[in-house]
Amino acid sequence: MGELATHGAAYNVVGRSRAELERFVSGLGVPKYRARQIMAWVYNRGVTEFSAMTDLPAASRELLAERASIGAAEVVARRRSRDGTVKLLLRFPDGAGVECVAMVYAGERSTCVSTQVGCRFGCAFCASGQGGFTRDLTVAEMVEQVLRLGDTRRLVLMGTGEPLDNYTASLGLLRFMASPDGPRLSYRRMTVSTCGLIPGIDRLAQEEIPVTLAVSLHAANDEVRDRLMPVNRRYPLRALLAAADRYAEATGRRVTYEWALIAGVNDGPEQARELAGIMRGRLSHVNLINLNPVEGYAFQPAHPARAAAFRRILEGLGVTVTTRRPLGRDVDAACGQLRRRSPAPHRR
Repeated sequence: MGELATHGAAYNVVGRSRAELERFVSGLGVPKYRARQIMAWVYNRGVTEFSAMTDLPAASRELLAERASIGAAEVVARRRSRDGTVKLLLRFPDGAGVECVAMVYAGERSTCVSTQVGCRFGCAFCASGQGGFTRDLTVAEMVEQVLRLGDTRRLVLMGTGEPLDNYTASLGLLRFMASPDGPRLSYRRMTVSTCGLIPGIDRLAQEEIPVTLAVSLHAANDEVRDRLMPVNRRYPLRALLAAADRYAEATGRRVTYEWALIAGVNDGPEQARELAGIMRGRLSHVNLINLNPVEGYAFQPAHPARAAAFRRILEGLGVTVTTRRPLGRDVDAACGQLRRRSPAPHRR
């Protein structure tokens, strides 16, 4: 997809349901069935200008170009990593900014979107909480991140913010992405990451949508997890694991447990054995991530030899484990490096 058209305060068609769009076009005197055509152009063909929608009458295209927009955000910055990862900084009309990322892994293009401007949970190794929390993003603002980054085969809610803290909009995004009127992405190609909000996990388990749940774990006991992730003091480890088990049982989907290897904190053989112990008997998969450094934070990634030894211990104890290849690290686009942004005014 190319650069999206933006027109200030015009009616933004991105992220609208078909019923909403039908009401809008009908109000313009355009037959409501044109809404379906507009959505097909945007989500199936990647068209970013009404003028390119050739099966609409010229008069309708001109009217839509005057009264509506395809997207509302401005691309303030675009960075491309040596490995091909692309990171965008978007600014919405109220001045709020977020980052989003497109990456290619194992031959598939994945899109990582933010769900909030900032984050209120303050994990000790993650850049997203720097500067605190500003507001939730809307469904339209999340859909626009996907469109700005272009064609995707996988969607991960792992950018700035906690998806389950913005539950209604995050669920709306998932449903829209799978909708016949949207990009029609399979739920099985979507992942929701959480720091451990148990009520949200239980709600998601009952939605009957088979998305992958990714739990940011990073410690196998409450003492260490309390230090790394303050949310653990409210939702401690045993209760979190029980909620993840309920999710696996309700959906039939194995839960992914994310573990950022931090030098001298959670990268030793004793921590590996402890992790293997709590994974025993669970429908689970451990995803190891060698910590991506964040400016201003003291934590450092594990030495490669310790990271390799950690994985060997897990495998030897029967844990299903993979190691995530760091993508976009040189442009601060890797896991844990996205942050809250309040971009300065930018002249297009």
